[in-house]
Amino acid sequence: MEPIETPAVEELIRKIGMGDRASFEEFYTRFSGLIYSTSLRVLANETDAQDVAQEVMFMIWEKAPMYDPARGKPLTWAITMTRNKSIDRLRSLQRRYRLHDDVQNENASNDISSSREPFEDLDSSEKGRILRTAVMKLNKEQREAIEMAYFSGLTQQEIAVRLREPLGTVKARIRRGMMRLKKIIGASV
Repeated sequence: MEPIETPAVEELIRKIGMGDRASFEEFYTRFSGLIYSTSLRVLANETDAQDVAQEVMFMIWEKAPMYDPARGKPLTWAITMTRNKSIDRLRSLQRRYRLHDDVQNENASNDISSSREPFEDLDSSEKGRILRTAVMKLNKEQREAIEMAYFSGLTQQEIAVRLREPLGTVKARIRRGMMRLKKIIGASV
């Protein structure tokens, strides 16, 4: 039985970097389970782990030309990408939960006299329509930052890099945009 870390694995990565699909298929067959299980240990959710494993395999296909054997073994490289991508996904999920909790807490403190949430009586298609309409009423900068954060799952740091804006500016846009969304949605329900 051949050990997992062999020059053959480095050769697979080198060939993948040259666009060799057969080498990628072999790498996928041999190591997709390891990548999935690594992600599952971090995320503790099968669906999210499957998504991350697929993203990592795509990243391996894209980044294989940049792999440098002098910096580490190929599986260490792949597992590190998996771990980092899984942590990014976990943080993104935590941000979404915090946003949901913040909105719930804000609604509860603004409307103590009412025991029902404004959205409770609406079906999901109506909620979606109201949310889309509200988001479109934001200025371009706020809308762009909020869409990247909550619909694309990017971190505020990633948004700052993509927009080439300071992190503080991105945070302020998201905060102001969320406050404006609360007012717009509250007025339309």
